[in-house]
Amino acid sequence: MLFQRFKRIGQAVEHVQRLRVIVAVFLKYGYESMARRLPVPSPWHLPFKSQRKTQAQLASLTGPERLRHAFEELGPTFVKLGQLLSSRTHLLPREFTLELAKLHDLVPPIPFDQVKAVLHLELKRPLGEVFASIEDTPIGSASIAQVHRAVLITGEKCVVKVQRPDIEKNVRADLEIMAYLASLLENHVDGWRVHQPTAVVAEFAKSMEQELDFRAEAAHMERFAHQFATEPTIYVPAVVPGLVTKRVLTMEDIEGIKGSNFEALDALGLDRRQIATTITDLEMKQIFVHGFFHADPHPGNIQILPGNIICYLDFGMMGFLDHETRQTFAKFVLSIAQRNESATGAALLKLAHAELDPPRPGFEADVAEFMHRHFYRPAGEMVFGPLVDHLFNLTARYSLTLPADLSIMLKSLALMEDLVCRMDPGHDIIAQARPFMRQVMLQQIHPRRLLRQWLEFGGESAGLMRELPMEIKRVLAQVKEGRLRLHFHHQGLEGLMNTLERIVNRLAFALVLSSLIIASSVILHARVPPLLGHQVSAIGVVGYLIAGVMGFWLLIAMLRHGKM
Repeated sequence: MLFQRFKRIGQAVEHVQRLRVIVAVFLKYGYESMARRLPVPSPWHLPFKSQRKTQAQLASLTGPERLRHAFEELGPTFVKLGQLLSSRTHLLPREFTLELAKLHDLVPPIPFDQVKAVLHLELKRPLGEVFASIEDTPIGSASIAQVHRAVLITGEKCVVKVQRPDIEKNVRADLEIMAYLASLLENHVDGWRVHQPTAVVAEFAKSMEQELDFRAEAAHMERFAHQFATEPTIYVPAVVPGLVTKRVLTMEDIEGIKGSNFEALDALGLDRRQIATTITDLEMKQIFVHGFFHADPHPGNIQILPGNIICYLDFGMMGFLDHETRQTFAKFVLSIAQRNESATGAALLKLAHAELDPPRPGFEADVAEFMHRHFYRPAGEMVFGPLVDHLFNLTARYSLTLPADLSIMLKSLALMEDLVCRMDPGHDIIAQARPFMRQVMLQQIHPRRLLRQWLEFGGESAGLMRELPMEIKRVLAQVKEGRLRLHFHHQGLEGLMNTLERIVNRLAFALVLSSLIIASSVILHARVPPLLGHQVSAIGVVGYLIAGVMGFWLLIAMLRHGKM
């Protein structure tokens, strides 16, 4: 028990030190005003003051560039957060999201001795019993892990993904600090509550949990391979059984062509138009048929194999969509295709799980403008990236929040569309997606599905009727015994509560200050010993000095807050 307490104390000290570093880095890049609006250590008490950028240096960087540099300097967790925020155009202006999209996840590799130490610790046996050879130089080095080519003792070629030492500990510490800072933003900075920064950090923490556990990535690969087991146009690398742990992932080595290497594709005589069609077809099947999709299909994670076969890599981030969300999204897009603004707006509200409808006339007018801007144009001219940005801005304008997995899906579609349209300019993605969406809508009215829903409804209703008398009896018993309690949860009063708390604190401070002045005056008048020259009470003088310091402190606090 005592050891655990000392351990928690040590973790708290480390968190405080890391928090000071994080705040100092943001101060370095000119975020003093933000720091003063949050209850964090005062800027002049922080380390690295001498490293703070000069006005000339800050003037040479735009606001988005300063944020990107700060994230890069703070390390892997903030780089990953910046990459997530780059797809959240409803949180940040477009110039910020474009700049954060430049954040790279490439870092210098760790020494090979550390890689071998992690492998030995995780696999729990000598490496010579597992691998015939492992290349010292990694083929890829990122913030979470690095990848080495190897040959198994059986002679099969493979790649080994090895997690960096201590990365999990560092990431978890940063996530806890991010959650703390997000709560401060939500409760103390005007305008941030609607953006729900705590929910964004919670979503980010969930995705980081997946990336830090390679067993989850292996499970994703096996599920992805299973759902496309009968699909001849896709290949998923095989996971090597027995060589997967939380920090080590061993898989089949794939030698393909990067999806954006068009010259190499043409040199091998591969059909770029067919490849673009196949990639789109696979994306639609992932989203509308299976509801389990690759969340980061950028060109580096898509390899092209002979025969125009698509091979996906890096399954650390995956998205999930339930059947109802797929149906609603399909209805949303089909309503757009049918030029039905009212149905489109209703589908968007359902997607956002809106509890209160926004003003109908203004909302439907904005939905109509969104449709006219992006969908009333010739096939092949629609660009999905700006469409997604506009959709996020539209939902933010009416305080609507799309589910995290739906946002990830839209980002995935935007990445896919960018690659496909560069591979085959003029490719009509919407026309290719329309049959999949119609199929999802038809499934909603399929007799078998309707029968199953009615049976489920009947079973739930029967269960409710059986339980209802007992529930009523339980509530009445609580009323009779005086144990019934009603809980009220208020929203939107946090700013008022903070203001009232500040007023009460200042009043209490002022009362203590007044009492100290009165008491010191009485002591001076009574000449309470010990006495100084001219028969002045030393205790009274000290009381006056303390009162002066307290009064000056109160005045400074009021001036810093900007209100007297």
